[in-house]
Amino acid sequence: QVQLVESGGGLVQAGGSLRLSCVASASIFTFNRLGWYRQAPGKQRELVAGITNGLAHYADSVKGRFTISKDIPKKTVYLQMNSLKSEDTAVYFCRARTWDDTDYWGQGTQVTVSS
Repeated sequence: QVQLVESGGGLVQAGGSLRLSCVASASIFTFNRLGWYRQAPGKQRELVAGITNGLAHYADSVKGRFTISKDIPKKTVYLQMNSLKSEDTAVYFCRARTWDDTDYWGQGTQVTVSS
């Protein structure tokens, strides 16, 4: 059973930055897809950024502001978030998919951007 643990959320002013971390209990090589999702109150969960087959991709709303990266020895996936806006306020979740198409989710971390 794989576990994902997110951290790094918090309260930040608009224009500020946060870095989210997602630590996996298994090697990063276990996964063929890694991603960060978010869910705002009353809205559906949406993909923010992902790494699929080694390539990063982003939602249009965060392109140029967010960066996803991974540290293989630390078994960690990061989401660097810059120039934060109030509409970025949400619970952010880490997701990892293994090579046999099993999905794992973290418990989520709250990001609140004050305007």
